[in-house]
Amino acid sequence: MKAFASFLQQHVRSIPHLKPLTASFTSPKRYSTAKMTFETKATIANFHGKLLKLSHNSTSTGTPMNLNLYLPPQSATQKVPVLFYLSGLTCTAENCSEKGFMQRHASIHGIAIVYPDTSPRGANITGEDDSWDFGTGAGFYIDATKEPWSKNYRMESYITSELPQALWAAFPDKLDSERVSIFGHSMGGHGALTLFLKHPGMYKSVSAFAPISNPINCPWGQKAFSGYLGDDKEQWKKHDATELVKGWKGKGFKTLIDVGTADNFYKQGQLLPENFEKAAKEAGAEVEVRYQPEYDHSYYFISTFGEDHVAYHAKFLCK
Repeated sequence: MKAFASFLQQHVRSIPHLKPLTASFTSPKRYSTAKMTFETKATIANFHGKLLKLSHNSTSTGTPMNLNLYLPPQSATQKVPVLFYLSGLTCTAENCSEKGFMQRHASIHGIAIVYPDTSPRGANITGEDDSWDFGTGAGFYIDATKEPWSKNYRMESYITSELPQALWAAFPDKLDSERVSIFGHSMGGHGALTLFLKHPGMYKSVSAFAPISNPINCPWGQKAFSGYLGDDKEQWKKHDATELVKGWKGKGFKTLIDVGTADNFYKQGQLLPENFEKAAKEAGAEVEVRYQPEYDHSYYFISTFGEDHVAYHAKFLCK
């Protein structure tokens, strides 16, 4: 770790937007906003920054929500840009923050990372815990319109509105609300791509690991959309990255996507990145899809290419 600390100090000096690392870090317990209070369950030193395990009561989901927030060492003396990481099916805020090693790269570039949960938990809806690919741990980053899910399963509103606004209010001296990007894995890759496309201007950049790229045409997406949205497939298209990119009206759409060729879900047709790649290129977008030989769907894959993705976002966030 001493070697990394030395490397970090030297690297930070070479990045113009970052100040030298001199200030110490305090250990917060509660962060209050006008609407809510984040409770800090734990504060963990990590790559010379702090990983905060936070909890709050969400008005979007009507349930308590857990998240992890990584504050790089640079946030002790200045506002830093923010990168939202959306996890995949069955995951919580813990998975990537423990196994993705994104914090190391975030420390180098001076970027905070937010790790939200993947769904409400404990909503007491009949059937929410019956399967691993629907309900708990499988919110798909959409606002459900079908009962009984529509009351609590409002993850799009939570990720794009409630959570960021609460974070900006709670950490006004640490997080830069004007420099925000998003990425994710699998279901979270779907979430990152669709939220970027549905909310032009909200995020500076987007990337994905093994995203569910065309959910209206894969079993996972069909199960989720029929359950959360009903049977109207025209409504499904509004939450499908491949369909959304066809009508992209923004200036220039760019993204980086990595997919492992040994990924069983890719082989089973759950991801369909080729469909998204084709639609994006036809729309004039700049899409780099890298098919990585022998890599699977796991965090071994994510941790291998995480450095590339954080560096990709740094180009947009750290100008």
